[in-house]
Amino acid sequence: MLVEYSRSFFPIILVVLLIRSFLFEPFRIPSDSMMPTLLDGAFIFVNKFTYGLKIPFTHKVVLPLSDPEFQDIVVFEFPEDTSKDFIKRIIGLPGDTIQIRDKKLIRNGVEVEESYVQHTDGSIVPRRDNFGPITVPEGKYFVMGDNRDESYDSRFWGFVERNKIEGRAWILYWSWQGFQNIRWNRIGQTVE
Repeated sequence: MLVEYSRSFFPIILVVLLIRSFLFEPFRIPSDSMMPTLLDGAFIFVNKFTYGLKIPFTHKVVLPLSDPEFQDIVVFEFPEDTSKDFIKRIIGLPGDTIQIRDKKLIRNGVEVEESYVQHTDGSIVPRRDNFGPITVPEGKYFVMGDNRDESYDSRFWGFVERNKIEGRAWILYWSWQGFQNIRWNRIGQTVE
């Protein structure tokens, strides 16, 4: 009887593993670092196929499809602790020169209009609010949270390697802070 149950559940488990490994993976937003775009307690699907097909449980891309683009929101393996995944917005591509001056992003000498950014602290803090200029090395990306004053990101720990990017944030499928505060208006939105 146990063998029969195993046989009937094996195809289902295999399909779930294939979908999660190659196509989409759920991810929970663990902090306020991406506010106002993504709130703590939000759940999103990460499109793992956007940038290419990887061998499961490795960083080896076997079918490259595209490269991450400026302002993509990506999930990646955190460089300081590879057991954790982080989510941030790409603001520096390989070869870009990035500078932060009085909280404003300067990319390749041009100030970038960032309507998605939130600042919670009016004071100017060195390194967090004035940084660079720095050139992004080949094969690496500079990432920052949308909640700039509350984000632990590339300004503090450096670049994200291309092969450590798990996928692009795709769709918000649930958002809440407990049963008393379900954010119905956010559910089903694409992540941009």
